[in-house]
Amino acid sequence: MSLEYPVPIQRLIAQLKSLPGIGPRSAERMALWLLQSGRARVLPLADALQGISTQVEMCHDCGFFLQRETECLLCTNDKRNREIICVVEQAADVLRLERSRAYQGQYHVLGGKLSPLDNVTPDDLRIEALMRRVAELPATEVILALSSDVEGEATAHYLADALRSSSVSISRLAQGMPAGGNLDHVDELTLYQALQGRRVV
Repeated sequence: MSLEYPVPIQRLIAQLKSLPGIGPRSAERMALWLLQSGRARVLPLADALQGISTQVEMCHDCGFFLQRETECLLCTNDKRNREIICVVEQAADVLRLERSRAYQGQYHVLGGKLSPLDNVTPDDLRIEALMRRVAELPATEVILALSSDVEGEATAHYLADALRSSSVSISRLAQGMPAGGNLDHVDELTLYQALQGRRVV
């Protein structure tokens, strides 16, 4: 009979291994490090995990994170432009855009992107909530800040078609050459998008 870790350690390794970007060896190393670090590390981690499962939820309107029984800091901020809605795939994308300090409008988190291979359909995304917000807010523009992969492009086209019946203008994030990039490091698709999205200087 081969020797194995005790069942509680095996369960922890299995849970860590199920996290994105963590393989079997990394999961095993993390589990053993936590075990050897003792209660001073394990208990605060367990408390933090318990906290996100009981105290954090998604805003019913925009889809960003908020602490339970508090107001959404994005939706209730009167200084934000209510005429522009920026549509993103995940809640973490909101923080990426906020850190750029280039946008001061409203957000709408879809919760993913269309992916037939992964069985993600329009019903799985927060598209109906977006349509409701466009109708309720004095929105004049919807910015589709979705990834430029196949699924992101398909989602952008689907949303653009769905929004055409409303009076809002629909825009897409500019794509192309990265800041400080050289032509010899740019792939053909990025170069194509940079040429199509060129602007007058």
